[in-house]
Amino acid sequence: MRLLMVIAILIFAMPMTGFGWAEGTNILLDPNLMCKKTRRLRGKLAEICRQDSALLKEIIINGINLGFRECEFQFRNRRWNCTVLRKSMRKILMRDSRETGFVNAVTAAGVTYAVTKACTMGTLVECSCDKAHMRRNGGQFQMVTAETAGAALDRQQQASMLRQQLPSALNREGNNTSNASMTELGPLAGRRNNGRNGRRPGGRKGRRKFWDNIKFPEGEWEWGGCSDNVNFGLRHSRVFLDAKQRQRRSDLGTLVKLHNNNAGRLAIRDAMRLECKCHGLSGSCTVKTCWLKMPPFREVAARLRDRYDSARKVTLRNDGDSFMPENPHARPPNKYQLVYADESPDFCSPNPKTGALGTQDRECNITSTGSDSCDRLCCNRGHRHRTVEEQTNCKCVFKWCCEVTCEKCLEHREVNTCL
Repeated sequence: MRLLMVIAILIFAMPMTGFGWAEGTNILLDPNLMCKKTRRLRGKLAEICRQDSALLKEIIINGINLGFRECEFQFRNRRWNCTVLRKSMRKILMRDSRETGFVNAVTAAGVTYAVTKACTMGTLVECSCDKAHMRRNGGQFQMVTAETAGAALDRQQQASMLRQQLPSALNREGNNTSNASMTELGPLAGRRNNGRNGRRPGGRKGRRKFWDNIKFPEGEWEWGGCSDNVNFGLRHSRVFLDAKQRQRRSDLGTLVKLHNNNAGRLAIRDAMRLECKCHGLSGSCTVKTCWLKMPPFREVAARLRDRYDSARKVTLRNDGDSFMPENPHARPPNKYQLVYADESPDFCSPNPKTGALGTQDRECNITSTGSDSCDRLCCNRGHRHRTVEEQTNCKCVFKWCCEVTCEKCLEHREVNTCL
């Protein structure tokens, strides 16, 4: 009897936030775990794991790895350098900090990007280019202007939102659950929250259109080419990364994760650009064909890094299914901003409890005034200066055809490392 009482005390004393994050952490560190036990899965996630091709699942995993690689690049000169060491990253992801928010956002963006790119390249049988705008008129491509193109995009986006949100929203209402981030529900969320001044928590009135940043060419032009099918990438990223969280009760950690996942996906969608190609004799632009294309992923990750710097701290509302700014005088974060609930460690010294590895022996830049400066990176502990010899390729010669031969030269480089 005493043994049972001790076990019960230990179970109830366990921090639920850490326990709830453990599974999501494992999935990011090893995405293959998501489909490991398919018998227990339900809904759209089960469809992906059981029905979609192994190639699609491989591309989703590649997208998560893409996000981690870009995270390492964006933070390579900061105290927290997004190390992928499992022991460190596992501890980081078990807290709702800025760092966790960025990792979740950039991996969600990576999955969206990888799946969308695979559709465009024709790698997947499940999808192809986005041909929704290529309406033929009497055998000819439809000519459009900036106004008609914007209207077509508006109709497509509204139809896509209804397809993706209506079934899941009705299902959540029917089951009397509300664990989804309210920033993703659009008009449905507004109707469900009219009792709170008509605003969506974590959002703002109205909805910015992703093509507001697209510069349409003047005059008439035609939709053509191979537009990136970003809606397919968004849908699979949402299902793969959000499904487990949606099955749980609403808590702050779940809401923050869902919000940051969505912010990462929107960073892809809202950065879409229009590329055009001219057709005509002697280089003239008699006909202009345009299509939508994603930007380089590094550009998206840099935008998310800036949002990491301006992330908002939030706390749970009294209703238990949405969040609000911790500062009551601050404006609610919109769906494009990153949010967090826990303060970050300073990452100056090693701390196994938080996953911080410290900055000892990290190389710093003595002439910089940014995050890689020796003062900031070394946390004012000082630095060590030394000269190292490195072998580099030099005196390279091109030989016909087709070879380049180089000699090895020794170069001296000044290196500063943190104490």
